[in-house]
Amino acid sequence: RHANRGLDDCLYPGPFDRVPSRYLLTLGDIKMPINYLKHADKTASTGEQDVRKTVQTVLDEIEVGGDDKAREYAAKFDKWTGDIVVSKEDMKAAADKVSTQLKDDIRFAHDQVRKFAEAQRDSIKDIEIELRPGLIAGHRNIPMNAAGCYVPGGRYSHVASAIMSVTTAKVAGVGQVVACSPPRPDIGVNPAILYTLDLCGADTVLALGGIQGVAAMAFGLFGCKPADILVGPGNQFVAEAKRILYGRVGIDMFAGPSEVMVIADATADPEIVAWDLVGQAEHGYNSPAWLISLDKDLAEKVIALVPGYIAELPETNRVNAEAAWRDYGEVIIVDTKEEAVQVSDEYASEHLEVHCTDLDWWLDSLSNYGSLFLGEETTVAFGDKTSGPNHILPTKGAARYTGGLSAGKFMKTVTWQRMTREANRDIAQVTARISRLEGMEAHAKTADIRLAKWFPGENFDLSGTD
Repeated sequence: RHANRGLDDCLYPGPFDRVPSRYLLTLGDIKMPINYLKHADKTASTGEQDVRKTVQTVLDEIEVGGDDKAREYAAKFDKWTGDIVVSKEDMKAAADKVSTQLKDDIRFAHDQVRKFAEAQRDSIKDIEIELRPGLIAGHRNIPMNAAGCYVPGGRYSHVASAIMSVTTAKVAGVGQVVACSPPRPDIGVNPAILYTLDLCGADTVLALGGIQGVAAMAFGLFGCKPADILVGPGNQFVAEAKRILYGRVGIDMFAGPSEVMVIADATADPEIVAWDLVGQAEHGYNSPAWLISLDKDLAEKVIALVPGYIAELPETNRVNAEAAWRDYGEVIIVDTKEEAVQVSDEYASEHLEVHCTDLDWWLDSLSNYGSLFLGEETTVAFGDKTSGPNHILPTKGAARYTGGLSAGKFMKTVTWQRMTREANRDIAQVTARISRLEGMEAHAKTADIRLAKWFPGENFDLSGTD
């Protein structure tokens, strides 16, 4: 079917037997190339190696130099020489600069996010089970002691990110929540962000951006506890700093540029689809916007509309969206809903919109996405700002193995067990035999000694021979 459309529609240039897996649909044992009307030359990983060296150097220097080195980088990168820890007086002064309408809007969004996070938290249960007579095991969900929340504030002031990260951490019961956000020269952190952080319950706010902000939270600078987990979106330097620190601290996920995929059929509104693609492309020059269409006519209409919509944006947004659509935008034609699902799951997009009939079918069939938006009545922007589910989501294919930020991300599920002496009769014997089979004699001895103590005179087969 794809071959019959002609080579002009299929933009993968290489020989068919060397087509990368992402360009293929697998239908049984038959592989067919994805049919692109528009294909991207770049991916979200383009240019990562250059960023990595810079970030590692800055992290190393701040770890050694502490508060003073962080201040030095704040002066260098943010042009900020004021106080790093935002005082309560400064928080109050910032609130006075925020309009009543904006405060009302922020409180509205906070209530939505808080209620959703509370529902998530309440769904997470401790368990206890008697696995066999005398052997009781369980798990507990324990909030982390300290969290660091990064809130972007450079090109765009992400009030919503403050709500998403800090609110969710506080709902989960985290002991100390530290937030950082880039200050602007001679101004400091955006007043609306400060008002939001205070409303959401941040315990400490640092006027630090970029790598130095992430480092300060991870290393416990400026009187804060070292973070157990770092969360929040940011530019490629922030994302790379979190990636490097992962293992030493937890992170919400490996993050890249914001991305959107829209699946649309012939019933979709091309104007809405086009605007929803542009709405994510304005995030940055490297933000992918992808369309999977079951109707070629719709796809062509969307391609025709997007440049004009981008041209309507303010300059900074326009420049970002133009580059993102040119270098990262893709439009893919498929024949069936099943093919659309397969392509979508292969990409595992951060945001996934479905503009099709039979929405319940799509909800049941799709599996790899950060957050799903069903029907044209909802959109990524609603999720980004106010509707309730968290907007800090996996990118770069990570939705294959993780979801977005949730109350559960700030909690550890830890197991426990206890047992009676009588339960040792079976458990210890099996443990001793398996340990010896594996060559771990000391492990076996810990079982032997308990059997000898509590069942003196009894003979047990503890050899572990097969």
